[in-house]
Amino acid sequence: MKINKPKFWDKKNQTFFSLMLLPFSYIYFLIITIKKYFKKEKEFPIPIICVGNIYVGGTGKTPVCIKLKNLLDDKRLPVVIKKKYSNQIDEIELLKKYSRLLVCDERHQGITAAIEKKFDTVILDDGFQDWNIKKDLNIICFNNNQQIGNGQLLPAGPLRESLNSLKMANIIMINGEKNTEFELKLKKYNNYMKFFYFGYNLKKFEEFKNRKLIAFAGIGNSVNFFNTLKNNRLNVIKEITFPDHYDYSDADLEKLIKIEEENKAKLITTEKDYLRIDPIKRRRFGFVSINVNIKNEDEFTNEVNKIFK
Repeated sequence: MKINKPKFWDKKNQTFFSLMLLPFSYIYFLIITIKKYFKKEKEFPIPIICVGNIYVGGTGKTPVCIKLKNLLDDKRLPVVIKKKYSNQIDEIELLKKYSRLLVCDERHQGITAAIEKKFDTVILDDGFQDWNIKKDLNIICFNNNQQIGNGQLLPAGPLRESLNSLKMANIIMINGEKNTEFELKLKKYNNYMKFFYFGYNLKKFEEFKNRKLIAFAGIGNSVNFFNTLKNNRLNVIKEITFPDHYDYSDADLEKLIKIEEENKAKLITTEKDYLRIDPIKRRRFGFVSINVNIKNEDEFTNEVNKIFK
């Protein structure tokens, strides 16, 4: 059973619940520190680009990986590597549709397979916390809405490791509008990082214009999806949020259809959510695909290409 992300994770001030969980965060920090101390970093003969995060979920790693693969396609033969997790089949299906993908139990196995298959660049979807792999470029994604939440490590907060780990980052990708204050906060840990901003463009959404829509999503940041719909002037009359990577049951789908019928509206969701719906029942649901739009894209591409020189 999956639960929604705790709301106190994104409170700027510490709450009773975050304070109660702090001892467990200290234990988590100790485990991470021990793992880093005993790491055996392996170097590979082809460039390794990691698209990762520190804030858990909803930062846009997978769409950025797809965008990066498209940008590199002109001069390189990149492949995306995704570690296999049973609750992330939706991301795997999405990556299969829009990129070349290798799914593996361990990332180093995937990199070895990529070399054998003659790929010349690896893009890791996640893996910033895989300290046994030497990366040539670390791209860390944040969302401008949540930023670092309450700043605490799991489970008291949403951070997978401390912000000190940004010392290993090269590029920061922020989903949202320019935020100088947030940049300055992150630069305290690494003043050499380059900052870029990105957003989402909808693809082929004409069929949803001039209709009442009920939007639902079970992703890391559903608010972004709802805002993207409204920013494209779609008439969203109701928003329904499920936990990240949610596995929709027949009962869930029946409830959604009932809400649709009561409101005489059309159900719409993300492509990731659509891929988690039973194929037999998908026909009843609409979805929209997205493109990542990077501001100063040429500058970003040049920054990435530096590792190939």
